Amino acid sequence: MDRPNVLLICVDEWRGDCLSAAGHPHVETPHLDELARRGTRFERAYSATPTCAPARVALFTGQSQERHGRVGYDDGIPFDAAHPVTLPREFAKAGYHTQAIGKMHVWPERSRIGFDDVVLHDGFLHHSRRAHRQQFAFFDDYVPWLRRQPGVSPDADYFDHGVNCNSIVARPWDKPEHLHPTHWIGTQAIEWMYRRDPTRPFFLYLSFHRPHPPYDPPAWAFEQYLGIDPYEPVVGDWEQAWAEFRRDGDYQASIGRIPPHVVHRARAGYYGLMTQIDLQINRILESLADFGLYDDTVVAFTSDHGEMMGDHHMFRKGVPYEGSARIPFIVADAPSRGGPASVADEVVELRDVMPTLLDLAGLPVPETVDGRSLAGHLRGEPGPRREYLHGEHVYWGQSLQWMTDGRTKYVWGSAKGVEQLFDLETDPHELRDLSGLPEHAATRALWRDRLARALEGREEGFVEDGELVTGRPVTTVLEHTRARI
Repeated sequence: MDRPNVLLICVDEWRGDCLSAAGHPHVETPHLDELARRGTRFERAYSATPTCAPARVALFTGQSQERHGRVGYDDGIPFDAAHPVTLPREFAKAGYHTQAIGKMHVWPERSRIGFDDVVLHDGFLHHSRRAHRQQFAFFDDYVPWLRRQPGVSPDADYFDHGVNCNSIVARPWDKPEHLHPTHWIGTQAIEWMYRRDPTRPFFLYLSFHRPHPPYDPPAWAFEQYLGIDPYEPVVGDWEQAWAEFRRDGDYQASIGRIPPHVVHRARAGYYGLMTQIDLQINRILESLADFGLYDDTVVAFTSDHGEMMGDHHMFRKGVPYEGSARIPFIVADAPSRGGPASVADEVVELRDVMPTLLDLAGLPVPETVDGRSLAGHLRGEPGPRREYLHGEHVYWGQSLQWMTDGRTKYVWGSAKGVEQLFDLETDPHELRDLSGLPEHAATRALWRDRLARALEGREEGFVEDGELVTGRPVTTVLEHTRARI
């Protein structure tokens, strides 16, 4: 049978609600909306381990964090020995030409993990800059390219404007737009189309570093959002549970009060980067049509995690709340194969990307995968739903555990046993913690028991005699993964 081409577009730190198709009041994403209209948009998609490195392990292996073992952010963990079965390797085994362009966030940085080739730009990468003494050619293709461009300094860097990669400081890009990393990704993708093997179908992983900070879109995109409504924080009745981690006035803090005008500019920068990416995606999809590839290409769009962006006075990611853990996820089958457009409200996760794309390509799903194919949604046959999702992340010196079925969310902090319970149907912004209310005691007990069963036998000792135990030491990489590397 003829295999379709597959294009997987992954962005970094894009909230699940930030699509105009999802009803966002400010963000404009007309070309992603068009993609959603010819495929399925999953409204309840999550990243179970919502930071860059562990999320990408789930994406590339199709595995839950319990199985792949990465339960927090940690650089310098070898990828290949621990994770021999990957999405690109399965496509390569089936004869696909496989290519990655953009952010990989694996170690060593040049590991191909099954791709025929990688054109690399992971972002700032403190670990790599220091390990390689800023010899960018070892771990980045964008900066050496930038330095070769006419009129650019031989020691130019995308950090020339001084905005840190985890800061909410925002300003317009300081160079011509065609030199921006987002534009570079689009250009690299189109140039690759000339060089691909025309005798084989392709799997192209196109990974944008933005809208992850720095919030530095081109001036036109930044200005587009400066006039939106002033920032007013979404604040609930429970933020005091994490008060010990507040760092007010710190523009790189995970939680703390920041002047509203600063957050307002950060939103303009964040949304502006999204609009810039949306245009580059349109540029790439139009180029697929020019090359005669569009009608035979499956396209998927997702993110590794979200961004709190001031909700509950929180910023960045790693926490269980909707701004951090919920992500966009759109899958559109090749137009030549048709399929009904739909919006799905079941709970899905990054581990589901690998089996879905393999299924749409008519390829077997390896036994190592514990995600589930969502291809039935594109065929009008959704199949059984996931009952609930278990997520976690080592953060604030503890394990933040959470569970959700898309209607209810339960949160547990391993240090002191902080418990939270939210009704996502009536309270989508997680304003009211129901865990201490007598009328919700049975619901809290149900979810607490589910979490205890999920954590039974874990090396940290989170469960004893069927009950959750606090104060256990935590690690970002489970021992069964360390044993393989």
